[in-house]
Amino acid sequence: MSRGSSHCTLSIVHYPFPTSRPFRANFALEVYPSERNTADMTTSEHPYDVIIVGGGPCGLAAGIEAAKSGLTHLILEKGSITESIRRYPKLMRFFSTAENIEIGGIPFPISGVKANRNEALQYYRKVAAYFQLNTKMFTEVQKVQKQGDLFIVTTTNGDTFQAYKVILATGYFDKPRWLGIPGEDQAHVSHYYDEPFQYSFTKVVIVGAANSAVEAALELYRHNVDVTVVHRGEDFKPTVKYWLIPDVKNRVKEGKIKTAFDSCVTRIGPDYVRMHNLKTGETQTIPADFVLMLTGYTPDAELLTRCGIDLDPDTQIPVYDKQTFETNVPGLYVCGTVMAGIYTEKVFIENGREHAIAIIDHIVGREEIHKVNELIQRI
Repeated sequence: MSRGSSHCTLSIVHYPFPTSRPFRANFALEVYPSERNTADMTTSEHPYDVIIVGGGPCGLAAGIEAAKSGLTHLILEKGSITESIRRYPKLMRFFSTAENIEIGGIPFPISGVKANRNEALQYYRKVAAYFQLNTKMFTEVQKVQKQGDLFIVTTTNGDTFQAYKVILATGYFDKPRWLGIPGEDQAHVSHYYDEPFQYSFTKVVIVGAANSAVEAALELYRHNVDVTVVHRGEDFKPTVKYWLIPDVKNRVKEGKIKTAFDSCVTRIGPDYVRMHNLKTGETQTIPADFVLMLTGYTPDAELLTRCGIDLDPDTQIPVYDKQTFETNVPGLYVCGTVMAGIYTEKVFIENGREHAIAIIDHIVGREEIHKVNELIQRI
């Protein structure tokens, strides 16, 4: 490629299959004319080496590792790229430092230490473009079935794709935890929070006491919202981002954010919330123009079951090998928070991205499989 060239094509050097591990964390990917264009492959004639379901950071990491190992791949995403991050609160800042949510060995330069939502959206998009990942957006997978040596991936609109291996990296953010409270399905009740402006000069009840609830409470208070936090525990959860705890507790002491701990919501009316105190047994009704049910999210257990994966009936954790992340269905893998079941606080981008390395190591048959450093709790 000449210095004055206005167009170049990035292709990954193809390694023998299986292969020793290629060098990952650098920018020294060689630029050649494209050796093959997976986007032009027809599924009926040319199965992919691997299909990745989910276009979040962990799914993109899997695509990068597949590309680095010379595997044809396709990433199917039901929304836009990194859809979950796009739906995060607009002013959200990550718990992890920027270097801990990097993928593909590409540095994540920011002015501070922790990235915000917009910085992350820009970063992951640019990384996907840099590696020329083969993606198909707004394509929801309905099921994955194994037929002989191939997997048939079927979408909700009836399209099918074929692959020798499949990685499920669907995350959990699009499945909120419904509490089954009467009135939870009303229009003024939401399981997501994006920004404070629509709530100014109203009364908002937040159900939950983890990161999303605390961040929302602080933002709403600072935008002229009358906020009450309801939680069945005796205090905010200990996993809340450490820099938020002094802020929210001081606002509570000042009476600027109201709390109802040791309480659960029993009914949501058109303009009120009814609560039951678990210690005193008393019932209280408070006014509410809006209710935010920020009680967490879970992976799509129904999708995993349709794919043939066995789940623990209590925890919803899929059956998988702790080293290779291969499920009880040979050739079908789980990657990232989709494997966490109800314990989504145990898996993050910073350890979920490493699942991709181990999975591709196993797929290509490397003798040494990357060891994932699982995090139990961040402080």
